[in-house]
Amino acid sequence: MTGMSDHAPEVESYLRSLQDRLCAALETFETEVRFGDDVWARPSGGGGRTRVLKNGAVFEQAGVGYSKVFGDTLPPSASVQRPQLAGCSWLANGVSVVVHPRNPYVPTAHMNVRFFEARKPDAEPVWWFGGGFDLTPFYPFDEDCVHWHTVARDLCAPFGDEVYPKYKQWCDEYFFIKHRNEARGIGGLFFDDLNAWDFSECFAFLRAVGDGFLDAYLPIVERRKNAPYGEREREFQLYRRGRYVEFNLVYDRGTLFGLQSGGRAESILMSLPPRVRYEYGYAPEAGSAEARLAEYLKSRNWT
Repeated sequence: MTGMSDHAPEVESYLRSLQDRLCAALETFETEVRFGDDVWARPSGGGGRTRVLKNGAVFEQAGVGYSKVFGDTLPPSASVQRPQLAGCSWLANGVSVVVHPRNPYVPTAHMNVRFFEARKPDAEPVWWFGGGFDLTPFYPFDEDCVHWHTVARDLCAPFGDEVYPKYKQWCDEYFFIKHRNEARGIGGLFFDDLNAWDFSECFAFLRAVGDGFLDAYLPIVERRKNAPYGEREREFQLYRRGRYVEFNLVYDRGTLFGLQSGGRAESILMSLPPRVRYEYGYAPEAGSAEARLAEYLKSRNWT
């Protein structure tokens, strides 16, 4: 994409730094493994850096990807909300992190922050931000859920009292597996098409979400990483990971955008868990720890 706005380099600098900080923070939990570094180019424009940690003592797999891609025609998934921009040249810049812990008592976590620009010939670029973070526990604890949402609420507070309730609800609605009639997890924040404020405030909110992820997640990891578990808990974790796969491949906008834009499949599908299992007709035993999860997959006020 030619003729980028003056904003794009500033956003790119922050996102590249964020990727490094996320990897460094997650590596503090590991003593034997580190993130690999996979720099790639997209033949039709742009590229990125995918960093993946595998087979850790705490994290079975953690992926932190940075990408900056551009093209001449905006993919359909990116113009659904803005049909007037269909066919525009475009630039997308973002960081995405998905963490699949080994211990079933440590929740899976996801965060994404992204910046888009689209331009029609002889016109000023149209820009917007998107992103958020959400938590997917298998054996949930109220303390963890309250902490997660309290961090989300507090980082939203400087931007207006209405921001957290709005983006929490959007998250609850977005990360919902319609064919299962259940949420993917306990939610968090989700926002898209953000340009209602001026650029500096929108960018500040993006940074608050990106920086807030570690504050929300790392204390939970520290609290649960040494919890004892057995084969039963591990099997339930692998079964529930199947829901993560279903959502990402059927509903996730980022996955659809990446594939529709000719993105690098290996990096796009980095979000999928390294191991997963499916079982026909599975139902948890009534009153069991596994059955408790269903009540946590209903939208509620955690703060």
